[in-house]
Amino acid sequence: MRIKRRHWASVAAPAALALLAVTGCDSTSDAGAKPAATPSPTPVTRVCAQPEAGPAKAPAGAVTVDPKVVGDLAAKTRSNPPNTTFWLRPGKHRLDPDRYAQVIPKEGNRYLGAPGAVLDGRKKNQYAFGGSARHVTIGHLTVQRFVAPPDEGVVNHDSADGWVIEHATIQDNSGAGLMAGAHQQVRASCLRGNGQYGMNAYKGGGRISGLVVEGNEIVGNNTDDWERRREGCGCTGGIKFWAVDGADIRGNWVHDNRGTGLWADTNNNDFRIENNVLEDNDGAALIYETSYNAVIRGNTIRRNNWVEGRRQAERGDNFPFATVYLSESGGEPRIKARTDKIEIYRNVLENNWSGITLWENADRFCNSPANTSSGDCTLLVKDTDRCAEPAIAKAPLYADCRWKTQRVDIHDNRFVLDKSVVKCTAKCDRMAVLANYGTYPDWSPYQGERVSEAITRKQHNRWHDNVYVGPWTFVAHDPSQVLDFGRWQATPYRQDAGSTLRARDGG
Repeated sequence: MRIKRRHWASVAAPAALALLAVTGCDSTSDAGAKPAATPSPTPVTRVCAQPEAGPAKAPAGAVTVDPKVVGDLAAKTRSNPPNTTFWLRPGKHRLDPDRYAQVIPKEGNRYLGAPGAVLDGRKKNQYAFGGSARHVTIGHLTVQRFVAPPDEGVVNHDSADGWVIEHATIQDNSGAGLMAGAHQQVRASCLRGNGQYGMNAYKGGGRISGLVVEGNEIVGNNTDDWERRREGCGCTGGIKFWAVDGADIRGNWVHDNRGTGLWADTNNNDFRIENNVLEDNDGAALIYETSYNAVIRGNTIRRNNWVEGRRQAERGDNFPFATVYLSESGGEPRIKARTDKIEIYRNVLENNWSGITLWENADRFCNSPANTSSGDCTLLVKDTDRCAEPAIAKAPLYADCRWKTQRVDIHDNRFVLDKSVVKCTAKCDRMAVLANYGTYPDWSPYQGERVSEAITRKQHNRWHDNVYVGPWTFVAHDPSQVLDFGRWQATPYRQDAGSTLRARDGG
């Protein structure tokens, strides 16, 4: 899997775009008409503390696995046919001590743990379950202390299709606790304290479709702090999604992860992210990057980005580091999905470090050295080599060779900020739609303010009918344009029609 540099702060501009604060934090109170509906907070799903117990007795026809016999699970898997159910007795099950020893399921196998059943890698085995068999089920089983290498996973190591992981606890592993294949379902499971990701939804050489992640608790992942080991790698998170076409991410509790909670990165499409609780993650709650067509609704998002946002502010970075960050992502009707835009609505965002940023890096496009998703191109251009001069300067490649932040509709959300809770004085209070001044490479057709003008005024990005409580400010076009609520609503930006703002902290 390719590793990429994170690129929050690629906002270098010429001296003419000096970083000026146009207004202070105080805004006009109670401006506009009150939106019709106020979203309600979502209850959390406490899976890790209250796991559902597995069957106390072996199901009819199941093969019993003995924890006293080292390697019993792998051996019995080899000696039994496909579609066999295995019941793991209570106790700590072990694989053979070889680092590559693992269970290779056959198609349709089911692995069910009794109460207290644990598959323990003892910090010796790299993988728990691998291979290419389809339609494997793992339920009511704790999988822990495996040492997968970076970017690799412990359960479903080879990203086989159709797996169901339910009522499982996958914890304290290196790398990713879980990989993903097409039509995989991860339900009511605890993905906790893994070294890099709770789950890495990546399939080498192919796209993942029909992914369901529902009712899980995803907590405390990236214990090995890979962003610090590989500065700017963009290689961590509670869950990372790569080239997933169709995903339903609903009813999860994503919290206290080091770095980002949920991160969709590079040519994802057709996501529904709904009714989740995203809280207390060190970085953004949600990043949707170089991807397409999503619905983000009914989520409760609170106290995120305090660590990473504060760190960048203390370094003097003026970029609006956001809790919900859309980077070169938007709606694209030409790509089949359940929606043709990105719609963000009926969410509650409370006491995060800043709000929503829509960003487009003018220097990031197919074949540009500034494209941190190296080797990838948009879903609209199959032959990356076509994105070169002189053809890229003309239609259709001028539009199709870059990922665009467009057709984003942000409405009927509630944004609350109390700076005394966040413990900040500046740079934690921003909504933003902006781009950098294009400079690179020298053959780029996107130089100057072309992209800043497009994302701000021409690409149908719109806030409306929201409720703001607290001293919010707004950034438009480029980092120097910091606006109060009145200027944000006025020409030329004309944002947040029908929205209200009450400026006192946390009112």
